[in-house]
Amino acid sequence: MASFWSYWIIILTTVTIVGISWILFANRKREQQSTDKTTGHVYDGIEELDNPLPAWWFYMFVITIVWGIGYLIVYPGMGNFAGAIGWTQVGQYDKEVAAAEEKYRDMRDRYLALSVEEIAVDPAVRKMGMRLFANNCAQCHGADAGGAYGFPNLHDDDWIYGGDAATIKATLVNGRQAVMPAWGSIIGDEGIADVTQYVLSLNGRDVDTGKAAAGETVFQTYCVACHGPDGTGNPALGAPNLTNGVWLYGGSAEQIAQTLRSGRNGMMPAFKDTLSEDKIHILTAYVYGLSRQ
Repeated sequence: MASFWSYWIIILTTVTIVGISWILFANRKREQQSTDKTTGHVYDGIEELDNPLPAWWFYMFVITIVWGIGYLIVYPGMGNFAGAIGWTQVGQYDKEVAAAEEKYRDMRDRYLALSVEEIAVDPAVRKMGMRLFANNCAQCHGADAGGAYGFPNLHDDDWIYGGDAATIKATLVNGRQAVMPAWGSIIGDEGIADVTQYVLSLNGRDVDTGKAAAGETVFQTYCVACHGPDGTGNPALGAPNLTNGVWLYGGSAEQIAQTLRSGRNGMMPAFKDTLSEDKIHILTAYVYGLSRQ
């Protein structure tokens, strides 16, 4: 925090505490007033007497002020002052995480020694994997792992990069960067329309056969390097299968044309720096098991 804002917080907090204390003591009345003297406030026939606060109430206010001053001495709260004991929320978090890691280390090491395929059917592993998934993956893939527009469904058996245990773990560890180039400026609007019809024909859809035939020629020229001559894709490149009716960005003619025209860029983050090896192993087992239930 910049020095200016640190001093600003210190001064503002100090002034507030002093001001509250002054108001409390300046308005304190020690003696009971006569029952004839009121504050002048009357509501529904009830008059408010001008008497002091009960002693216990007054001292409760004093205790809260003293407690607040003590707290600001012991814990951080006055700008850049770290507090007498040097406590920080980050330090507290790290301490609790370290304690949890130590507590569950033996259990995680035991699972880490087993293969993903072996632990994927363990109910305890699935429970831990579900929590890891909820904390790290559900934002994109959904709480049920059913996916969303631009984010694959992890329940089916359609995998862009492969669904074996080793590949899933590699995806979690290193992430993925998918790139579908934009072809609009290269093959033009007519080429986009033709290739769209050809891709639809690969899925047995009703198409314009003339345009589909022309689209096949364009496909074999520009798309075959990634998606293969038959359109079944290439997991090594992350090129999806275009023949099975599973679409990441939608399978309508308009959506396919938009993908061809403008391209797509998907990014799966790497978790090697945020999750420990044993957690990635357990999470891999959970994802691996989703399509094999």
